[in-house]
Parts: sequence; structure tokens; C-alpha cells
Amino acid sequence: MPIRSLSVEKIRNISALSFEPSERINIIYGANGSGKTSLLESLHFLGLTRSFRTNQFRYLISASETQSLVFSTIDAMGNGQIKPLGVSRDMSGEVNIRYAGNSIDLSELAGLIPLQLINTDTFELLEGSPATRRQFVDWGAFHSETAFIQLWRAFKRVLQQRNSLLKCGKIDPVLRQIWDQEFILYAEQLTSMRQRYIDLLMPDFEEILLRLVGDLAITLKFSPGWDKKRPLDELLSENLLRDLKQGFTSIGPQRADLKVKSEGVSAAERLSRGQKKLVVSALKLAQGALFHRLSNRPCVYLIDDLPSELDERHSRLFCEFLEQTNNQCFITCVEPDALSRFWKTDTAVAYFNIEAGQLVQTH
Repeated sequence: MPIRSLSVEKIRNISALSFEPSERINIIYGANGSGKTSLLESLHFLGLTRSFRTNQFRYLISASETQSLVFSTIDAMGNGQIKPLGVSRDMSGEVNIRYAGNSIDLSELAGLIPLQLINTDTFELLEGSPATRRQFVDWGAFHSETAFIQLWRAFKRVLQQRNSLLKCGKIDPVLRQIWDQEFILYAEQLTSMRQRYIDLLMPDFEEILLRLVGDLAITLKFSPGWDKKRPLDELLSENLLRDLKQGFTSIGPQRADLKVKSEGVSAAERLSRGQKKLVVSALKLAQGALFHRLSNRPCVYLIDDLPSELDERHSRLFCEFLEQTNNQCFITCVEPDALSRFWKTDTAVAYFNIEAGQLVQTH
């Protein structure tokens, strides 16, 4: 169980809140505006130092306050070693992350708490920009290959340098060749890691999708960001004049995408709203299943308003799958009865009612 205890201070309408969650299923219920989603934001902040609702951190901090703090005790590796983790951030954006008495960086924090968020914005996996889908793929590659984060950082550094030169309007041919060689080296390695991850993910995704939806044909195809049938150095040379005019590199892993299609057509165009919710849920659940198989560790799922987009049958199927995994889940809803009948009697389910930022365990 990753999170053993949680204390939240000064996040939106939560002034101060502490509780010990269940190791498995936690149902957070209450009226709209009571603080349900703010509690999920607090958990997201604990794992990634940011909100999932806004890019402006000042809106996450409680009104007239200058700093937010989330403190927890976690069993990150699932081996019974419980250690303290605290994350704070002030109005200037300065972040302080402390784990077991030591300062750590964001990549180390992300490795401690593997978060999966399922909310209305998760539809962006189908309907949004390629950047959202790249982030999805990179989450998996980061957690499946230890070398990924250093490779990703190295590629971003080379890309930034190449783009800086392009903005000048001209590049010395020798200098361009040096940076292009590094660009190609990191691009090919990064793409190989991303493709390997999608290949690993596919069986889990297909199995979970079949359970949730039945016979719905969905294909996943990773697009690396350039035509792999041709050498990348040739393509970079061909696109040089256009890239100089635009001031940025137009091909490469920074343009990668995950194509999600139904019967050869974009899933975003063909599927109903309910089907989209099930497909994106299957993608997220598959990530958790694969992560557990590779690491023998659970994910922490943050699921906002689960019953809102699914009918009773699909809500039941969704909950049954969660019940059979080892993940720790925090699920919000307005009425607890909407979910209470879906769990087996021996499942560790805890119910918490939240009102005006105050949390009370009910049963």
C-alpha cells in the first residue's frame, strides 16, 4: 500500500485535514463544492507537485494563504518500510520535496508514487493534442525503463539547442552536423523505448477493453514523429529551410503521437461519449496492470466522479476490475450508494464524507 496516512494544509477549501486511507478502495463522497476533487488534487500534488485542474498554482493555494503543504507516510516499494514524504509549494512557485529526511527531485518523487488520474480531462487522450498522448506513453516508459528519464532529458537539451540555432535564421553547417548527430542518436533511442512500451501495453489493454466494452475493435499505433521508412538525417536536411523559417525542428520524437482508432477511423470521431470513457479508462487501467507486472508495485488511482459518465452495468464492471487489482484507489462521487453495492464484502473499502473541506469516515 503506497499511502498509509495523509495530511493536507491550505489547498483550496481544505484548511487542514488528516486521515488514514484504506489500502485498497477509498470512496470520497459529498455535495458539489464540498472538497472532493480538492482532496484528489492534494494527492496529485503529493505525487507531482502540481494540480490537475489548473496550471496556475496560486489558484490551488487556499485564499489569503501563501503556501500549501501535503504530508504523508508511504510504503513506496511495498516492502513494509514506511517513510515520511512531504511536499510544499509557495506562491512564488518554489517547491520543497522531502522524503525520509532528504530532499529529492521531481523524477524521484514520481517514482515513489505512480499516479493514475481518471477524470473528465482523461478524454483528452482521444480528443486532445498529441502532447497529451506523448505524456501517456512517456509515463509508461519512465516507469518501465530506468534509463528513460536521462535519455529524455538529453534529447530535450539537444532539441532546445537546435531550436535556438534555428531561431537565429542560419546555422553553420559543421555545427548543425554536430547537433543533428546527437539529435538522431537520442531520437532513435527514445523512440525505441516508447515503441517497446506500447508493445508491452497492448495485451493488457486488449484484455481490459474486452472486459469493459466487449467486442469493440480498437487499435493502437505509435507514430514516432517522422517517416521511419527514411533515414532521419535525410529528413532533417530536407526540412532545414522550412525549420529555419519557422524557428523550430518540425520532425522528431517531440512530434510523436499514439494513434487510437476504431475500424480505421479516429476513435475520437467514431465513438460515443460512454465508449470513449471506457476506452480511456482501459488505457489507464492497462498502464496500472503493466506497471504492477513489471515492478510488483501497485499504482495510486485518482478517479473523479466515476458514476457520471458510465451506466450502472459499466460502473460495476469497472469496479470489479479495480477490486481484482492491488491498486490503491481514491474515488469521488456525490452519493455513496452509487458505488457501495459493487464491492465484495471482504474488500477493504472505506467511506469518507467531506463537507466544507472537513473529512469524516462514515463506515
